[in-house]
Amino acid sequence: MENFLLRCHINQKPVEIMYISDSGKISQRTITIREIENTKIKGYCHLRRTLRVFKLENILSINYKRAAS
Repeated sequence: MENFLLRCHINQKPVEIMYISDSGKISQRTITIREIENTKIKGYCHLRRTLRVFKLENILSINYKRAAS
């Protein structure tokens, strides 16, 4: 997963993630990665329209953002 995140960060490609919060709520987010740290990523969340921090351990799945059809 780290290589994928790094490629998306370098190329500024938005990704879709399935994320579980610390309280157990699952959400689907589209983010553009701004910074990668050891245990978390900082990115622009297109849903909330602001920068957010996501724990790597809470990312359930990640993939390229699909184009709208």
